[in-house]
Parts: sequence; C-alpha cells; structure tokens
Amino acid sequence: HERDISHSSVERVILPDACLLAYYVLRKAAGLVDGLVVNAERMRANLVEGSLGLVFSQAVLLQLVSAGMTRDRAYRVVQRDARAAWEERRPLGAVLEEDPEVTLDAAALAQAFSLERALRHVPKFLDALKEVEG
Repeated sequence: HERDISHSSVERVILPDACLLAYYVLRKAAGLVDGLVVNAERMRANLVEGSLGLVFSQAVLLQLVSAGMTRDRAYRVVQRDARAAWEERRPLGAVLEEDPEVTLDAAALAQAFSLERALRHVPKFLDALKEVEG
C-alpha cells in the first residue's frame, strides 16, 4: 500500500506551526497571570451572592439523591428551583426551603451550601501546581 505525498508538505508545516502557536498562547497566558490581582473577598461575594447560590445546585442535587430521591427527579426539582431563583432574583436556598418536594433538613441544606466544603480540595490542586512550577 503506497501513500501519495501530496499532503506531506502540510504535515511538515503543521507541527512546527502548532508548536509556535502553543508557545505564543502560553506566553500570552503567562503575561496575564503575572499581572493578575486577586480580590478574594470580591470573588467570594460574586461566587455566593452574585450567583444567588446557583453554584451549589450540584451539591443540592447530590444531597437530594442521598436522601432517597431518584436522580432524575432530583435533577428536575433542582433545575426548576434554580430557574425560579434566577428569574425571581432570590437565593436558591430560599426557593428550596419553600419547595414541598425538597425534604432536606436545615443541616443538609447548610452542608450543600457550604463554600468551605465546595473548596475543600483546592489546596491539593494548588500544591500540585506548585510541584509543576518547580
């Protein structure tokens, strides 16, 4: 089985070009990160308050499943309540508390909405990044 060489020039050019493009993108990204100023309090406010708690919807879904609700039903309940929270500009937790289908107690809801719990693995990722940096 012989191969036609009509595409060989493309193959010879694409690898160096792809490497140069990757290098350029990495240099640009490094420049962005070097000058990055992080305002942790503002990020926290945006994450929790700005999102109306919608970032915790997966944790709520998992709590509902753990409490015995089927995954499909839990998905529909969380989706409906998340949509209502967004449209009404109300915290998701408040909408869930009013929903008769949500039978989670206050402790389970608090656990689902715990930012500390959601971020508990971040130190591991940061340590891994530090190892890569060297």
